[in-house]
Amino acid sequence: MPPVDGRATLGIARVDGANRLRTLYMRDPMRLLFPRAGAGEPFAAVLATTSGGLVGGDSLALDVSVGQGGALQLVGQAAEKVYRSTGADTRLTVTLRAECNALLELLPQGTILFDGARLRRQVAVDAAEGATVLAGEILVLGRIASGERVRSGLLHDRWMVRRAGRLLWADALALDGDIAACVAAPAGLGGATALGSVVYLAPDAGCALELARDLLDTQGAAEVRSGASLVGGVLVARFLSADTAALRACFGAFWRGFRAGACGLPERLPTIWAI
Repeated sequence: MPPVDGRATLGIARVDGANRLRTLYMRDPMRLLFPRAGAGEPFAAVLATTSGGLVGGDSLALDVSVGQGGALQLVGQAAEKVYRSTGADTRLTVTLRAECNALLELLPQGTILFDGARLRRQVAVDAAEGATVLAGEILVLGRIASGERVRSGLLHDRWMVRRAGRLLWADALALDGDIAACVAAPAGLGGATALGSVVYLAPDAGCALELARDLLDTQGAAEVRSGASLVGGVLVARFLSADTAALRACFGAFWRGFRAGACGLPERLPTIWAI
């Protein structure tokens, strides 16, 4: 089978006081669905990958933009699966753009890496002055509940966050070769096989740091290590755990409270996220 080359482009604009679809393009195996948004919620979109998973050589690219004053919540339909590769890399590219006074919320379902998978992912965020972006990711190294763990492979996950074209924060996680050793090392992941990240870019992001730490203190679990910091005006929260279910529950509770306290949105998550 030839490798897949999926593309999806989504643009939202504020027209006559309402969020409207401005741009839409999809190419297999990527699909965008539009459920009815709840009261007080932004324009809602769900991203699905119909291939059932990705293998070496596959490529997906997602480009999302929100126009001036618009608001969008994008959530994945299910966790993305990256299967073992015989040598070629799987590539995922995500580009997020938010214009002045726009709100872009990207809520992840997560990405599951199988043993031998090779994944290179890049997330690029560019927000105009006054825009707000709340985005995150959950990475799981193996199907832990089935007793499967990642022993070897490649993971290169890079984030680039810009405000009006100026780089504010860059981060990269690179695991190559003997991933099991990196997971077990006390100076590595310390036994964690599930990793979560939340990135918040807003004009007043620094004011939300205390909120983030309070939520982590109250919503945290003994099985999950977490923390929040402010770097270059970007608020970043991290989660680590050997228990995927515990990390996901902690991540979801944090997201609910944070979107409400920092973004003024309802304190809830879309139903599909909990399925």
